[in-house]
Amino acid sequence: MERLRAVCLALPEVDERVSHGEPTWFAGAGRRARVFVMLADHHHDDRLAFWCPAAAGAQEFLVAEEPELFFRPPYVGHRGWVGVRLDVPPVDWERVEDLVADAHALVTGGGAGPRP
Repeated sequence: MERLRAVCLALPEVDERVSHGEPTWFAGAGRRARVFVMLADHHHDDRLAFWCPAAAGAQEFLVAEEPELFFRPPYVGHRGWVGVRLDVPPVDWERVEDLVADAHALVTGGGAGPRP
């Protein structure tokens, strides 16, 4: 989790707070801050993962390509969010960084595109 935290906090205007019992990272200032990464530490299932918004079509692509690493998370999956497992070694941290950066750009209007 510490590495995920470092990846998230390295982005501009990011704040970490607990939301729904999990560490959650918000992008933006004040009332405009929006969730872009939420840790899912066995809160809803037996996976250690994080959830983040993804560009249109990215969730379907990632889940189809690597279902052992990516999944459609509950509650937010219907809005295109993707679940990313952190408990399946080895974790591809470069890919995690790309997904987190894309999620940040999506919620801040930075224009992220899919980078599967």
